[in-house]
Amino acid sequence: MIEVAERRKRGQEKGGGWGETIRTVVYAVVIALVVRTFGIEPFNIPSGSMIPTLLVGDYLFVSKYSYGYSKHSFPQSLGFFSGRLFKNMPERGDVAVFKFPGDQGEGANRTDYIKRIVGLPGDRIRVIKGVLNINGEPVERVRIGDYVNGSHKVGTLYSEKLPNGRRYTVLEYSDDSQVDNTPEFLVPANSYFAMGDNRDDSADSRTRLSFNGVLRDQLGWYVPDENLVGRAEFIFFSHDPSTAKWWEPWKWPSSIRLNRFFTGIH
Repeated sequence: MIEVAERRKRGQEKGGGWGETIRTVVYAVVIALVVRTFGIEPFNIPSGSMIPTLLVGDYLFVSKYSYGYSKHSFPQSLGFFSGRLFKNMPERGDVAVFKFPGDQGEGANRTDYIKRIVGLPGDRIRVIKGVLNINGEPVERVRIGDYVNGSHKVGTLYSEKLPNGRRYTVLEYSDDSQVDNTPEFLVPANSYFAMGDNRDDSADSRTRLSFNGVLRDQLGWYVPDENLVGRAEFIFFSHDPSTAKWWEPWKWPSSIRLNRFFTGIH
């Protein structure tokens, strides 16, 4: 009888151990989902459209609460409501993550984009010879140096200052491309005009949308208020993927950009 009791006790302890582990995992998943949905969410940068502010291989945190919440605040955009709750308007100059409005079909509004908000509802936006114009006035643009990739100069860096005083750096390769000379765009209500800091290598509000592989005739697009996901806050990790592939672990240490860790995004 003693042996039977001991076996039962061990079975209960084992069952309790597994149960406790499962509960811990469930709690951790729930907490992670809550933080990711309502607090902060990590994103990585796969393209160079925001150079020099953001580089390929940067990992950053985005505050989900900055602009309030929409269905896109939830994983896989599974929020079952329209519009925004606790809505806050982005400030001009914010670097924002949003769902790309050009996605169509089953994948509609699923692709994450990150750009700088330069136009607010009602603004008139135009680019003339590379200079951003807001409501008929050119923004301040001052040359600050060359952009060098490796040992070669590939572009020019400018400090740009928006009407609200926000200042940041943009990269220009030329002032004569199509996106450097645009018609005037009138930003609709509840929408925003977004541009990449890498001005000549960014698919942004100055460009045409492509539907099912066919370019739309109308130039320009806007970010609907509902598509905003959050504001980019700071970089927590960065590495240069061009110097070390995932199958080259011996190169990983040299690819890490320590100087970009925990830097704010302006």
